[in-house]
Amino acid sequence: MAFIICLFIKITLFSVFTCSANAQLSPFYYSRTCPNLQFIVTNTMRQAISKEPRMGASILRLLFHDCFVNGCDASVLLDDTTTFTGEKNAFPNINSLRGFEVIDTIKSNVEASCSGIVSCADILALAARSAVFLLGGPSWLVPLGRRDATTASQSAANTNLPPPTANLSTLISMFATQGLNARDMTALSGAHTIGQARCTTFRDHIYNDTNINTTFATTRKATCPGPSSGTGDDNLAPLDVVTANRFDNGYFQGLLTRRGLLHSDQELFNGGSQDGLTRVYSFSYVAFANDFANAMVKMGNISPLTGLNGEIRKNCRVVN
Repeated sequence: MAFIICLFIKITLFSVFTCSANAQLSPFYYSRTCPNLQFIVTNTMRQAISKEPRMGASILRLLFHDCFVNGCDASVLLDDTTTFTGEKNAFPNINSLRGFEVIDTIKSNVEASCSGIVSCADILALAARSAVFLLGGPSWLVPLGRRDATTASQSAANTNLPPPTANLSTLISMFATQGLNARDMTALSGAHTIGQARCTTFRDHIYNDTNINTTFATTRKATCPGPSSGTGDDNLAPLDVVTANRFDNGYFQGLLTRRGLLHSDQELFNGGSQDGLTRVYSFSYVAFANDFANAMVKMGNISPLTGLNGEIRKNCRVVN
């Protein structure tokens, strides 16, 4: 019988409850074996975000890059060795993914309380939820009980993750491959309400695209020189031009004024099928927060390892 997972989203004006069925995972999986788990994760994330607000976005992105490559199995956390090739050096990840040390710290703190019980995959899912909540976003019940992969796929990381140059049809297709619909895709893209991007990911958009606010493009060019300069690849800019370090609907408001930083961002409001939903989200934080939380639960359910599959890693960076 499927376990019924009820989703609780705390929003400023009222609370929303939704439910989804999942036969493998339960938000109460560690209630007896590691009762302090969620407190430990949230407290450690609070310290990390207090030190660097950008870290919240980094942890959220880690989960996305994990789940889209053979499921939410913590394979993205594995280091390369002389005999093992992980995902960290795949093109979308190299010199880009960050926050691994924060996950290491959470894992150490969890191990000190309940050794050998909690998977790195579950820690990452909980850390991403805490990151959103601590930056002002919604909270939700995270289904738990994932186990950790003993393998990784650099090739899948190179092909499964949507690039910043993707058009709308490509985005919809790549999310559909993971069991996520167009509404999920647009809601999850709202994760760009926090965090920053490197010049190399948005240079083509600000120099070559026409569906961009000219004043905004000029501002971004000041810190992201053209390709002929040979400089500035790692210069950062906020993905949300309204409120860069707060989880709200400012990202969607920016899209309505053609101030999406990435080509793929602006595709959500560019005369296509997601224009209406993007407009709704820009006016209603409640609608966005509700859909985002639901989509995060769906994403967290992508091909989890359960039962006797996988393992509980002692160190998130290496297989036992």
